[in-house]
Amino acid sequence: MANTRSARKRIRSNERKRVHNRAVRAAVRTKVSKARRALLTPGEEPDAEQALRDAVSALDRAAEKGVVHRNNARRRASRLASIAATLQRATEGAGGDAAAARSAAAGGAKGRSGKPAAKQAAKSRAKPGAKPAGSATTRATGKAPAKASGRATRRKP
Repeated sequence: MANTRSARKRIRSNERKRVHNRAVRAAVRTKVSKARRALLTPGEEPDAEQALRDAVSALDRAAEKGVVHRNNARRRASRLASIAATLQRATEGAGGDAAAARSAAAGGAKGRSGKPAAKQAAKSRAKPGAKPAGSATTRATGKAPAKASGRATRRKP
């Protein structure tokens, strides 16, 4: 427990600020997710623009008050703007395939990149009869193999 009156007051004020900042962060998260949802669902273009403006405004306000770091707010606003720009370019250029454009703006097929597919292909190219390294030790003892220490011998106590 705090010893001085000023420390007790600081605890009270910090608690008030924490509660307020949590509410502001929750509101920002809600506005960002609504903007993202509006951008990625078909048929809500005018609504999406307003939601995007509201989200960026909320992010800027929270950064100005110090609730979120200004770089964090800028990064999140930039990502929203990037999604909006990608959708805009895709709908103007592609014309008909709006679903593919939205999928691309959201980050591909459910947000997955091509890395797992490449890793799977590399595994299939490996020798068919070869066992992965360390698998016999793991199966025999039921534990992962011990790490090698930096010293060759153990010191005597």
